[in-house]
Amino acid sequence: MPPSQKRARRYDPVRTRTAVLAQFAHVREAVSALTPEQLALPTRLGDWTVRELAAHLTMALSHVTRYLELPEPASPKPGLTLLEWPFSTANRAARIADDTKALAADRPDLDALYGEVAGRFEELVPKAPEERLLPTRVGTMRLADFLVTRTVELVVHTDDLNEAAGLGIPYDRQALAACTRLLADALAEKAPGGSVEVRVPPFAVVQCVQGPKHTRGTPPNVVETDPLTWIRLATGRTEWARALDAAKVGASGERADLAALLPLMQ
Repeated sequence: MPPSQKRARRYDPVRTRTAVLAQFAHVREAVSALTPEQLALPTRLGDWTVRELAAHLTMALSHVTRYLELPEPASPKPGLTLLEWPFSTANRAARIADDTKALAADRPDLDALYGEVAGRFEELVPKAPEERLLPTRVGTMRLADFLVTRTVELVVHTDDLNEAAGLGIPYDRQALAACTRLLADALAEKAPGGSVEVRVPPFAVVQCVQGPKHTRGTPPNVVETDPLTWIRLATGRTEWARALDAAKVGASGERADLAALLPLMQ
């Protein structure tokens, strides 16, 4: 995948950390009210139940604290950039599934689990510098960058939980914005160019795909959608053709077909 050569977007680490905690709090409140019947429901994530999905959501925070508790890597530079992260997740699916099932079995008291995870995060993360390197499973990353990836984990799986249990868990605006922007930037990284403009109002606009680049006026190839639809497309929760048929995506121009580029994360 050729690099886009564009300067990476900057995220304020304090706002990101606040957004992560806010989204986790929304999920925690909803999970605490789930009935045994709801916890046993299936999800769209293979054979995971709602209980297993709820347990998995705690990993979004616990992985941060776990890596902070490990010795900092000796290398002075991160091995994985923020824009590389979305493409690093596919080959970890089996291990993630095993870890999730083990956690759900070992920690049946979800209220206690959520409380411990949130408490440890609030204790350790604010004191750590944003440039602190973390030895993640996919490569060394800056703490500030890894926190942005947590917004993706939380927002995507909040949507999974809402769909599985018929809930209406809200999305923290800053968490939704960071998730949307990272996945939009990942598209531009995967297919660099300027022939297609992808708009996800109110959070992101990126240009991508090789071809003639517009310089003024309305671009000839435009894709526009809402944040949740974009996130579902980027993570394989819905398909391009289905979103078009449901009028969830507007696409104009002969190059405005992203089917071959999606999903970005699997």
